[in-house]
Parts: sequence; C-alpha cells; structure tokens
Amino acid sequence: MEFNGPNPCLAALEIVPAPQATTVFLAGNSTVVNQDDEPWAAWGQMLPRFLGPGVAVANHAESGLTLGSFLSSKRLEKVLSVMRPGDFLFIEFGHNDQKDKGENDGAWKAYTERLRLFVRETRQKGGIPVILTSTSRRSFGADSKIENSLGDFPAAARRVAQEEKVALIDLNTLTTTLYEAMGSEESKKAFVHYPANTYPGQAQPLADNTHFNPYGAYEIARCVVEGIKANNLGLAKLLRPTPTFDPAHPDALTAWQWFDSPRSAVTKPDGN
Repeated sequence: MEFNGPNPCLAALEIVPAPQATTVFLAGNSTVVNQDDEPWAAWGQMLPRFLGPGVAVANHAESGLTLGSFLSSKRLEKVLSVMRPGDFLFIEFGHNDQKDKGENDGAWKAYTERLRLFVRETRQKGGIPVILTSTSRRSFGADSKIENSLGDFPAAARRVAQEEKVALIDLNTLTTTLYEAMGSEESKKAFVHYPANTYPGQAQPLADNTHFNPYGAYEIARCVVEGIKANNLGLAKLLRPTPTFDPAHPDALTAWQWFDSPRSAVTKPDGN
C-alpha cells in the first residue's frame, strides 16, 4: 500500500477478514493486472475506487497471458478454489491470444472454446461470469478513426457472450469511442507516452499504444463501471455513488489529480 501526496492523513489501519463480502475476480493480461510500477497502470487496479463496502477485488491477471496460459499456469484453478456462489469472474483476453499460431488457435477456435470453458467452470461453482472484449489499442488511421488491430477476437467474445447468455462489457467499443473523443494527439496522455528523462533511468522516449498510464486506466475503469450498470449486475448495488460516465466525453486530464508513486520503471510489461 502507498499513501501519497503532500499530507497523508492515515493514523491507523486494521485489516480483518470480511467473510460475507462479494468477490470480483479478474482474469486478464497487462491491460487488467495490478501494474507494480508507474507510469504503467491497468483498469483492474482502478476498479476498487468505484466499489463500496461489501465487495472485494481479487486481481489474478498477469502481463503477457492468454486464455491458454492463464489455464496452464493454474490461475483459473486457483480462482475456482476460493470462489463462492454469487462471486463474479470478469474475463478480458485477446491482445496476446493473437500471437498464438497453432493449428487450433485463433479467435473462432481455441479462444472461443476456452472462453466457454471459463464460463462453464465459473457457473459450476455458482459464480457469475462476465465477458469483456479487449481494450482497443491506440491505432488511429488516416481518417482519425481507430482501426481494429485485434482481428476477430472482439467479435468472438461477443458471440460467446450472446450464445452463453453471459453479461458482456464491450470494452473494445467503449475504448474506441473514448480514444476517438480524445483525438489522436490527446489520447497519448492516456497511454505510456512520455519524453526521455521523464522518469529515472529513462534515456529514451516511451511510446506504448497498448498500455495505459494511471489516467487512462482510470477512464477505462469508468467504462467498466458503466458496463456493470448497463448489464444490471447485482454488483451495481455495491458501487459507490458516482456520476454517469460517457466515454464520448472523457474526464479532462487537467481536472484529474494523481499523486505520483515513488516507484517507477521503464521496462515495458509483457504483452502487446
């Protein structure tokens, strides 16, 4: 834990079990994980900001993972071992799954089959699966519109959600709207785009169009919150009161305050 800013006001902290809390488990890659060092950030680590008492977030995402490597590293097995009826599993993959080139890989084969497996296993435990399409990359075309760089993976996730009657948060569409509303240049401020020497040991500029900084991660977490509301998930009643968010009208960076962490790194997280 970090308490940053000019005047931290914590006098004491007590941590006790909360056995009745609903848990939101997160399964995903570097766009979801709790990033250790700034300026990298992901929406999963911002989600708790919007949740009130009675709900906890267990972020099992990891940089570089696919649905297959999440399974093979026994992360789903670990989630299911502690999941209780009424808990949620949010599932967002696709960026790294594109790199799998085996005979049975691809959006309409292994990716689809594994998504169905995640859904089936979660339901067998009494949990509630939620599918999220992959966050868009910052991939502007000549017409100042985002070009799809994720192939058929968002469409495959949508189809599985529809056929399995699973709640869908279409982050691919929401983030496309968000980036286009910001524009090609301004949207860099939501990603890890920084001139050289912004951070210690950073001799070269950072220009990453996949991974977010804290501001970008926060805006995408707001998209997730709106998806929770739109799907009428039971989780909605556990949200903190916050204004409705429209990704076509993002929060102005000038009106958003974040106290930098003393921890920083210049190494790009696994995955792209």
